[in-house]
Amino acid sequence: MLVGIYDGVQPVAAPETTFPTLVDLRVQVIRLDLRWNEIATSEPANPTDPADPAYDWNGFDQTVIDAKANNIQVLFTIYGTPAWAQGKAKGVNRAPRRMASLRYFATAAAARYSGTFEREDGTTLPAVHKWLAWNEPNNPLFLQPQWAKVGKGRFYPVGAKTYVGICTAIWTGIHASKLPGENVACGATAPRGNNSGKNIRPSISPLAFLKDLKHYGLRGNRFDVYAHHPYYQRPSETPGTKPKDRNSVTMGNIGELTKLLGKLYGNKKLWITEYGYQTNPPDKLFGVSWAKQARYLTQAYTIARKNPRITMMLWFLLRDETRLGGWQSGLFTATGKKKPAYDAFRRLPH
Repeated sequence: MLVGIYDGVQPVAAPETTFPTLVDLRVQVIRLDLRWNEIATSEPANPTDPADPAYDWNGFDQTVIDAKANNIQVLFTIYGTPAWAQGKAKGVNRAPRRMASLRYFATAAAARYSGTFEREDGTTLPAVHKWLAWNEPNNPLFLQPQWAKVGKGRFYPVGAKTYVGICTAIWTGIHASKLPGENVACGATAPRGNNSGKNIRPSISPLAFLKDLKHYGLRGNRFDVYAHHPYYQRPSETPGTKPKDRNSVTMGNIGELTKLLGKLYGNKKLWITEYGYQTNPPDKLFGVSWAKQARYLTQAYTIARKNPRITMMLWFLLRDETRLGGWQSGLFTATGKKKPAYDAFRRLPH
């Protein structure tokens, strides 16, 4: 099982200190958000060409170079619809007006990080073979709408239907390169959902979402791996605590998800592309003690290793966010102090 980090800073900040830290932690893979809306702020004339002047790959080239130099793999998440690709409903969390536009961007990204693309300065960029299609598409924060009204008081899960198109577009775009070893994960689902279009924040639970993907036509040959984010709901829960809510999938009942995945799609593997426990201090509401965070980290990875379907698990994040309303699940505090979870992560079997 690959062990890695998903950090909130994109691309990697302060690489001269961050990469030695990742090496010391024995990190095997890092997840980065390749935001379509930030890389293509205007519509490219040749959208499958990674050298099109409309594309600004920002610092991602250097991050991929640094990762390769330190023997760390990269997982790119493609997310965020640019304004020019949006339909009447505006927002980066809306599906593009034409799925072909998303497919072209995925093709360009795969070509740039194919291992053969040469920049104007003569640098051949390293290859990236791991990709994630969107982020938490069962969560209205990342994909809207989740439900659509049909008739009087009836709703259907339009978010799942839309995501079939998103997953297929990204998978098809990445695999247009015809490079061996490309793996595109779909899903990356949030751990909970209310399964109600009438809720103030309507969402779809992860098990229902997976069933809906099958119902709306997601084919098994249009994604390589499935992904999920099995976060705890309350600080009183350990990683092994089974949720009382049947609409939740945490580490405590992760086997229900892998069992359903096998029933619907055969021997597909599962990536846990986000997981973590926040700490108190500083988060007094949702955090656990520093000692518990370290202990729960070890327990969670032990649970994952016992499930042969799980082949990757990423911890979120490396350093606490500075704003208290953000996430405080880092291995470092916001001021750079190591928590006990740092050494717990470093000791994980690889």
